[in-house]
Amino acid sequence: MGEATHTQRIDGYAAAVLDVAKAEGDTSRITDELFRVARSVDGSEELRETLADPAIPVGRKIAIVNDLLDGRASKATIALVNMVVAAGRTRDLLEVANRVASLAAEQESATLAEIRTAFELDDETVTRLTESLERRLGKRIQPKVVIDPSVMGGVVVKVGETIFDGSARSRLDNLREAWG
Repeated sequence: MGEATHTQRIDGYAAAVLDVAKAEGDTSRITDELFRVARSVDGSEELRETLADPAIPVGRKIAIVNDLLDGRASKATIALVNMVVAAGRTRDLLEVANRVASLAAEQESATLAEIRTAFELDDETVTRLTESLERRLGKRIQPKVVIDPSVMGGVVVKVGETIFDGSARSRLDNLREAWG
């Protein structure tokens, strides 16, 4: 399948997801939940392979998604994840979630910032970090927090192609490099 077709497919799913989120009246929550779910699926090889396995019936895959997300995500988010899984596009889920987040940010005239940290950030910390990024970049920022244990401590922020690396891992790597 050609790259244009792949991009069109991702854009099509993203547009459909965003339409549903808007219709539900909770674009921010659904976008955030979808982003977190997609990161979780991408981070678990066993789950990703199970949901992508063509030998496993779609009904079983949907039951797995429902069991995993029940009480952790809205019904709309669960339905959207099930739509992607049922269509046999589990491997595209992360790309779809990233595109949905980007489209939602664009529609709000904001720029998506992926904030990677080893642990959950409270709302006040996310707000302070977002405000700092907005001042530094001179544009509105839509934050998406990703829990990534490899960060070890601190944060890594990606805004477009720009990366701000304030992680402990980066600092340790710099020390190792300086010591030769």
